[in-house]
Amino acid sequence: MKYSSCGRGDPLTSATGASQIALQLRLRLSESVRVPRREGKTGPDLPSKASQSTPPTSAAALCQDQHMRLAAILLAAVLLLSDSSGMLRPTFEEDAAQAVSTWRTSGAAEIWRKGFVPLEDLSMMSRKVSEQINNEYGWVVAGPLPAPPAEAQIRWDGGSTMRVPVIGPREAMLALSPYPDENIFPDDEEYKLTGAAFTTTRLKTTRGMATVPAWRLYFSNLAGPIDHVAVDQKAIGTIEDAVGDHLAADVTDFGVLDEHILLVKYEYGFCIGEEPPDVTLRASEKPDVVVLGLQLPFQGYGTCVGGEAERSQGVVRLDQPLGDRVVLDERSRLPVLCRRTQNTCHAGHG
Repeated sequence: MKYSSCGRGDPLTSATGASQIALQLRLRLSESVRVPRREGKTGPDLPSKASQSTPPTSAAALCQDQHMRLAAILLAAVLLLSDSSGMLRPTFEEDAAQAVSTWRTSGAAEIWRKGFVPLEDLSMMSRKVSEQINNEYGWVVAGPLPAPPAEAQIRWDGGSTMRVPVIGPREAMLALSPYPDENIFPDDEEYKLTGAAFTTTRLKTTRGMATVPAWRLYFSNLAGPIDHVAVDQKAIGTIEDAVGDHLAADVTDFGVLDEHILLVKYEYGFCIGEEPPDVTLRASEKPDVVVLGLQLPFQGYGTCVGGEAERSQGVVRLDQPLGDRVVLDERSRLPVLCRRTQNTCHAGHG
């Protein structure tokens, strides 16, 4: 009697092999779990039609197909006979471990400690000017502008310095605008940049207060100048550049009530017509970071007709004092402070 390669010695005949195949199926099925999340990346792309239509041709491929079919039957039985809550999506502990690994190995932690990471808005102006530009007009150059230097220096109050490339005055002006630079506006709905001077300003960063290069922008129809930080963030790299593609964050902000207690704000989604799920706020502590996130119950299969967003807050008690540890969001793998100002972890608009 001849035995096929799918017989004795095959991975499926061992508990380990079967569990590995079942795990692959769980990961595939988890993409269809209907836990509505807010906007953001949603996972790996589906295979193309070409890849879906190509049948297995080798004996090994045929065996793998048989294994997957059998494992699917076994997994279906498990789902029917057991409590499936939490089976089809990563646990908080798994996501938190991934967030910590990404933070430590991607270069993000190095940028946070030794790079330029602003914790304040990059534009400074008087209250009167701020009220004027609430009218979202266009921004145009209406006069000669100086050329930018090749680079400039950031100086922290602690004595450390960093040489950085800088943007020009036109780029600084466009950073103020919510519109693409090719948009055209009526003449009486434009803020007209007539001059600029290269200067410095004070800014709070992850490394403390610093004196940073800036452009002082003068407009013919505004009540005063606007200072904008001139550091070219796209050139030096940001936290988001290091972390790469990421999901939208669950945790939106936090406050320190005392060294052991954090007040955490968060948001989550659920299907229209259903009761909001019971959400548990979780924390994972490491020597260098604290990871915050949500634990959501299993919410069934399929897709929602529509989703609703819920915002809430809760208290997290830490085992150790927070100190100077960075607080990360478990889902996005980014520092929660990235949400406070637009350019803390991101260069440019959007």
